[in-house]
Amino acid sequence: MAKCEVCGKSTVFGNNVSHSLRRTNRSWKANIRKVKINENGSVRAAKVCTACLRSDKVNRA
Repeated sequence: MAKCEVCGKSTVFGNNVSHSLRRTNRSWKANIRKVKINENGSVRAAKVCTACLRSDKVNRA
């Protein structure tokens, strides 16, 4: 679901660690935005992370 079509960044799993060092499961999700991009002269919608949008890895339509 939350996966960047450009760089492949997706959900990462780890642990919440409390002050008493008890561990519970948690996840970090990529900040995905649905944007229109130019790809080979055609416009299409893509799910892209904000890091790729900021670094100009995609050409927005």
